[in-house]
Amino acid sequence: MNDAVDLFLAQWARERPDLDTAPMGIIGRMNRLQQILGRGVGDLLAEYDLERWEFDVLATLRRSGPPYQLNNKDLVRMMMVGSAAMTNRVDRLVRKELVHREVDPASRRRILVSLTDKGLDLVNGAVEGHVANGARLLEGLSAEQQAQLADLLRTLLLSLGDSAPDEP
Repeated sequence: MNDAVDLFLAQWARERPDLDTAPMGIIGRMNRLQQILGRGVGDLLAEYDLERWEFDVLATLRRSGPPYQLNNKDLVRMMMVGSAAMTNRVDRLVRKELVHREVDPASRRRILVSLTDKGLDLVNGAVEGHVANGARLLEGLSAEQQAQLADLLRTLLLSLGDSAPDEP
């Protein structure tokens, strides 16, 4: 059975047989997967009245462990966004009463961002739904294939210079 990318590759093979379009096929499939998986994740998060960026902030705080709190600098580093964008995101989550911010008693120049009880309850439910949804989206692959794909994607990301931020 062919996917949409197979059609595109066949068209290129007909029009430009001199080109090796195999890399285009991989990147094209990754782009299509990102769109399809992104819709699947977005639909799930909408059930929790969350945007993806909101879930990302809440999940980052949640996985930091009790007291589910990070200073602004660490939150920016873990989220890999600019400080202005993070300020805007935190402002919006404060208005929704999902996080609160306070001056760090150890350094008055730093701000601490913490999950509220409401935010903790919401992210706990959303992450359970997210994990189940991820399993559903990947059920077309065996456990062995999923592990192989994860290893291949990690290898590609590392080869392109991606790395994990230092844990706070």
